[in-house]
Amino acid sequence: MPGTATKPASPPRSPLPDFCSLPVISALLVVGALCVTLAWLAPQSTRGLRGYSVGMLFVEWVAMVIGVALCKLRPWLLRLPGLLPYAGVWLVMVLIVTLGSFLAQWMDRMLEMGLVPAGANTFVRDNALIAALLGAAMLRYFYVLAEWQARLAAVAHAKVEALQARIRPHFLFNSMNTVAALVRVDPEAAERTVEDLSELFRAALGQDDTHSGTLGEELKLVDRYLDIEQLRLGERLRVRREIDGLPQQASMPTLLLQPLVENAVRHGVQPLREGGEVILRGVRSGSMMRIEIDNPLAESPTVGGSGHGLNNVRQRVAYHFGPRASIEAGPQGNRFVVRLHLPIEIRHARTDR
Repeated sequence: MPGTATKPASPPRSPLPDFCSLPVISALLVVGALCVTLAWLAPQSTRGLRGYSVGMLFVEWVAMVIGVALCKLRPWLLRLPGLLPYAGVWLVMVLIVTLGSFLAQWMDRMLEMGLVPAGANTFVRDNALIAALLGAAMLRYFYVLAEWQARLAAVAHAKVEALQARIRPHFLFNSMNTVAALVRVDPEAAERTVEDLSELFRAALGQDDTHSGTLGEELKLVDRYLDIEQLRLGERLRVRREIDGLPQQASMPTLLLQPLVENAVRHGVQPLREGGEVILRGVRSGSMMRIEIDNPLAESPTVGGSGHGLNNVRQRVAYHFGPRASIEAGPQGNRFVVRLHLPIEIRHARTDR
């Protein structure tokens, strides 16, 4: 959270499938059976029904061994960084197929069954190549499937988090207290505060399922929020805006920046007796834009700084912009900076406001 020394979020682990689960084991068995069947049905195949049966038995046995081995090795594979778990799974599959092929070739020679061509280790080589290609294809499928499932879960979680984090209860209470205090001494300011609140709640509780607007609309909501806080904190809150170069029609999820600015005020300015300056900075670079929310770093963490608001923003950014966008957050000297790298997607401003 801005103003608190939150530890950076750990990178997500590679979403390896659960090799102990029945669907994954079944997928291995089905792929193995399909490979044997296709090889048997090929026009150049010279194997009869006996060769097909023995081949099916061998492939299914290897598939079961691979499934059991990966089931046991999965906890250790998950400890590897980045995409190395997938490389480890692929290597285990190729090694098991290679060793199994050596064993099958040796048994064929000992029993004089004549199912494996005599001579060089072409049987082992071909099986290893097939395992390498099929293993890479299956791992790609499992990776895409896991990413898709994780994206669906993140979207569902982000929708709930967005509704909870957009307008927080403490902000509502503080704003109502500000309105109550201004009603008698400055009715016009109280009326403006109510109007600002109504616009913020209209954005938070809008019926647009996409929850998407433009950067210009989002900055107007941020200004309304800062106007309310300015009445409450007075000269303790100072705001500097360096965002003139940003495209106002760029697509932006509704109330994406407001929670970050709210965090900057609550955790950076409010705890300091002398207050502080919140800096909104934006730079355009080609098809990308960088937006920064910069606030003072409080000497001690404030109560309630759990990082959920920043995590919510990360999820919404990932859902709206995909892998092209990124968020960096952390202390820099005596300041706390949240930096968003977002692609520029121009859209028309909504007219229903």
